Amino acid sequence: MSLPLILGCVWIFGASVVATLPMRLQFPPGIVLLIAAPILIGWTAMEHGIWIGFFGLFAFVSMFRRPLGHLFKKIFTPKEAAQ
Repeated sequence: MSLPLILGCVWIFGASVVATLPMRLQFPPGIVLLIAAPILIGWTAMEHGIWIGFFGLFAFVSMFRRPLGHLFKKIFTPKEAAQ
């Protein structure tokens, strides 16, 4: 098994452990996982092909659907006019 796939498995176990933590303790390791995921997915796609990269991207979005939804809502919601 290649190094990107091994690190991907470690990332998945790490994300599962972080998910079991109380909400107040999830933020710091969750940010690290959120930043590491695109790098790991890109590396895996370069090593094994674009379809494996798409599979990794699908798994990532599935696991982080709520934080990503919140992030997109904050980014794309128009600001109210200043009073």
